[in-house]
Amino acid sequence: MTMHYLIHLANYSDGVLYIMAVILTIALAVIIDRFWYLRRTLMQGNSLVEKLAALKEATHSQLTSLAASAPGLPEAVLLDVAVRHLGITNGEQLGNRLDEATLRLAPALDKRLWILDTIVTLAPLLGLFGTIVGMFHAFSVLSAPGHAPTAVTGGIADALVATASGLFVAMTGLLAFNGLNNKVRVVLHQLDLVKTMLLNRMDGAPVVIATDSPQSAPGHYAQTRARMAKSS
Repeated sequence: MTMHYLIHLANYSDGVLYIMAVILTIALAVIIDRFWYLRRTLMQGNSLVEKLAALKEATHSQLTSLAASAPGLPEAVLLDVAVRHLGITNGEQLGNRLDEATLRLAPALDKRLWILDTIVTLAPLLGLFGTIVGMFHAFSVLSAPGHAPTAVTGGIADALVATASGLFVAMTGLLAFNGLNNKVRVVLHQLDLVKTMLLNRMDGAPVVIATDSPQSAPGHYAQTRARMAKSS
């Protein structure tokens, strides 16, 4: 398929394929931008969650250090809220303030995904429109004297390229849209987890880390079963 033939197909659809190329470029730009941002957010967010999970209680210096280590992350906003309210409020009141911060962050996570959603719906319709325009050109050959039937069938084949292009763009956008939406859902879950961990570490009662508990030591369960067997 040569460039000359591609230009012929685009002109045959009265420029619809040119618009389709622009739409595909926009979709790819949104996909790359959102994928890179959400991937970075998830990876660095997981690291932050692990650091927070290792704390028995949250102090001002620890929370400030964690927030400084996560610049630009949504979790850093929650940490900043926790730092500003440390020693002032806790429990349900603090939870409400963290929920407010999460709600304000949510629109930034799925930013520009509406463009993909629109493209998924628009591309097949635009492709169908291009095919209809191409069919008009194909059947207009019949009005000319001495027309050849092969000219009509060849024109129909060229016209169907617009529909195929629209379906390709729509399928690409749909796969990316669903995948990115899933990443947004995971980030929101990550924010809920950070909120719960902050509340647990700011309630005045130190969190018992699993490795610190003697009952979590390897073999504890087996030793307990052995003692029970001896006593019986």
